[in-house]
Amino acid sequence: MSTVTQAYRFALDPTPTQRRALASHCGAARVAHNWGLALVKTHLDQHRTDPRVRVPWTLPELRREWNRAKNAVAPWWAENSKEAYSSGLDGLARALRNWSDSRSGHRKGRPVGFPQFKKKGRCRDACRFTTGAIKVLPDRKHVQLPRIGVLKTHESTRKLTRRLEQGTARVLSAAISRTADRWFVSFTIEVERQIPATNGKTTTIGVDAGIRHLAVVSTGE
Repeated sequence: MSTVTQAYRFALDPTPTQRRALASHCGAARVAHNWGLALVKTHLDQHRTDPRVRVPWTLPELRREWNRAKNAVAPWWAENSKEAYSSGLDGLARALRNWSDSRSGHRKGRPVGFPQFKKKGRCRDACRFTTGAIKVLPDRKHVQLPRIGVLKTHESTRKLTRRLEQGTARVLSAAISRTADRWFVSFTIEVERQIPATNGKTTTIGVDAGIRHLAVVSTGE
């Protein structure tokens, strides 16, 4: 038995109210990302003149600073799940780490640029949930997300629901995204799979025992 991570993606059929909620959560993630990036840049400038100034670089550090400032920065923050803001800060922390690793040579491949501010309408609308009410409902036609509630899917979730009911899969996270004017949800799933001992084929490999010499050089050896 082996455990692997697999993604399941479904198109959503949200109501107008749910569309606004989905867009609001993605906007909240963008606000948190931009706020965090501005904070990092400010602290970097201060650090150049005063090495004692700490630059918030990791997700826990960024989240701690956000919790201190959110009432002043985004007084409407309670309208969305806290996961929306954490999603934006998590994306920023990953981008900062990738830039740092690329600059130091710890990351292979093409050089990674420093994170940029995200502009509404120009960046991809997306938001990730790792805690809260994340469910694939038994009717195989609906999913549930924190604060947004129960959403209908365009297609059946039968394959994923069956694994969850059998106890061979576990939901790790869910992410919403918008492509053109369509909304999607992607579930990251931890799946248990049986690895077969053989490939199921009966192919036989043999060696010709009648050959005395596998190679002969020009000298006869």
